[in-house]
Amino acid sequence: MEKFAIGLDYGTESGRVMLVRLTDGVEAAWSVVPYTHGAMDQKLPDGTPLGHDWAVQDPRDYLLVLREGVPSVLRQASVKAEQVVGIGVDFTACTMLPTLADGTPLCYVSGFSSNPHAWVKLWKHHAAQPQASRIEETAARLGDPILRPSCGKYSSEWFFSKVLQILEEAPEVYAKADRMIEAADWIVWQLTGNERRNECCAGYKDMWIKGHGYASKSFFRALHPQLENVVEEKLSTTMHPLGSSAGGLTPAMANATGLLAGTPVAVGVIDAHAAVPACGVTGPGALVMIMGTSLCHMLLGETGQYIDGVAGVVQDGILPGYWGYEAGQAAVGDLYGWYFKTFRMNPDDATTGASAIRPGGTGLVALDWWNGNRSILMNADLTGLLLGATLNTKPEEIYRALIESTAFGTYTVIKAFEKGGVPIDRLVACGGLPLKSPLVMQIFADVTNREIHLPRSLQASGLGAAIHGAVAAGAFPDFASAAAQMSGGFVRSFKPHAEAHAIYERVYAEYMVLHDMFGRAAEGPMQRLKALKLERHRN
Repeated sequence: MEKFAIGLDYGTESGRVMLVRLTDGVEAAWSVVPYTHGAMDQKLPDGTPLGHDWAVQDPRDYLLVLREGVPSVLRQASVKAEQVVGIGVDFTACTMLPTLADGTPLCYVSGFSSNPHAWVKLWKHHAAQPQASRIEETAARLGDPILRPSCGKYSSEWFFSKVLQILEEAPEVYAKADRMIEAADWIVWQLTGNERRNECCAGYKDMWIKGHGYASKSFFRALHPQLENVVEEKLSTTMHPLGSSAGGLTPAMANATGLLAGTPVAVGVIDAHAAVPACGVTGPGALVMIMGTSLCHMLLGETGQYIDGVAGVVQDGILPGYWGYEAGQAAVGDLYGWYFKTFRMNPDDATTGASAIRPGGTGLVALDWWNGNRSILMNADLTGLLLGATLNTKPEEIYRALIESTAFGTYTVIKAFEKGGVPIDRLVACGGLPLKSPLVMQIFADVTNREIHLPRSLQASGLGAAIHGAVAAGAFPDFASAAAQMSGGFVRSFKPHAEAHAIYERVYAEYMVLHDMFGRAAEGPMQRLKALKLERHRN
């Protein structure tokens, strides 16, 4: 009887359920369940308005993925419950929520449904930038090493920026919440009945260092007096390694999904990090690019090097036995989508027009910060820029310049890794974009001057979650064995063109002039204009 694992891949707008065969990693079936409420950035379901840079979600949508998606893949593949050996969960991060002691989200509690801070804060909730800045300032003032893995930076997208925002702007929510928890750990809690926090989210997003723990009480007290005991009161001091089991499926969840009670569930993992073994990468040298609405860069290293501008370096953070490096760009697919919507362009028409333009032929250069900068500047208050436009500029030229800007952003990340002494010999790309746009992939190859390999499954996060489930269930002794059997190798590559790269080096030089001019200033025109906009909105 063939055996399978299920990967639950929670994204920004939907959840994907993948049923994966253990013998060869073939996706026997998959189901995409759109979130009913999507990513809410204007108002709550009851009409309560949200502030600028907010992004929240309804946790009921996550449970809907389980109830609809899991039975669907079992039916599609005619697979019986006893054939499923394990379940893995990956999630966008940091996506977090306040709950009661039993895991009930605070947004479901009487009196809190109209309070935006009681809802899930999605990863791209950037309204906590003032809190993120204060965390950086506090660490610098105290000389506290807790931010060393992220080079002294802390993002508005991360856990304690959002916790501090809740405490300062909605103290009643903070007081009522028994737990503040990553959504990856919350869904595992719902599946198993066990609160099991994972080392991946904790290390990259939650100011936790393996062998050291969370930031000190004195640090939290300096940040805010009421945060002194936040770990003991609202989190947990116990973290669980990747590939370990969080427990078995509860009878209630077994009934909801059609699976067997007791089916092993792996501890949660960040979606991008789950993709690495699914791409067949289980050792150093390959930069894995998970390309979707945003772009995450994943890299394994033998040792831990603290690299300026890299968002995080965590021991065992991607795969056990290696230091995991993470960098990223906050808008890639989102930026292209903004272009299509704003200019009312059909994606196929825009691609055809942009493909006809030679490298350097637009007369334009853009900064890819339409959703802030994640790496290497880590500042959500930075904004987009387009330079060189004239009355003769065509829409397809702007589209190509935006694609090039995202490739320049990745090139900047690669150069930061190289400067820090972590080598990169090849690129591997997965996610929705590589499948949709060969033009994007060729521009990335030409700009970075590296061949880009595409794995068999471009939906690598879901496959990676299934690999986590298989390892946690004991179907494989380790991730290397699981990846060797389930990843499927590479099926296509994009090779760089030397002439195109030479031209792009010239354009990249101009990109870096703008990058440093607008990104390195303590407070430049981008931040001032954004502050003025916020001021006018409040008034």
